Amino acid sequence: MRKAGLFMELAATYRKHGWQLRAALLQPATRAELESQQPQLLNDITVRDAEIDALWFSRPSHNQRDAWELRLLAQTPYALFETFEPEETEAERDEVRQEMEARLREYAANK
Repeated sequence: MRKAGLFMELAATYRKHGWQLRAALLQPATRAELESQQPQLLNDITVRDAEIDALWFSRPSHNQRDAWELRLLAQTPYALFETFEPEETEAERDEVRQEMEARLREYAANK
């Protein structure tokens, strides 16, 4: 399956379960494919150039926490999950999300 189709499939599946697509980490070739085939896909999210293709999703969790998941944009399902307490600062959350991105890059490089 092409990346555009996989992107739409994953976004729809996550949306069905209450997740909101927040951002995409995309390789230049993947970004070009998405922009040429489905330009509207990237309109409402933050897109960053990356060494891997992955999607950031979030949703409210129990006890006023926020759940975040970083999903590899690949046929083989792989994701990292973290919940954040309401009192955590945005800087603390960003640090954890950067660590998650590093772990996902490491996983993708070794698979």
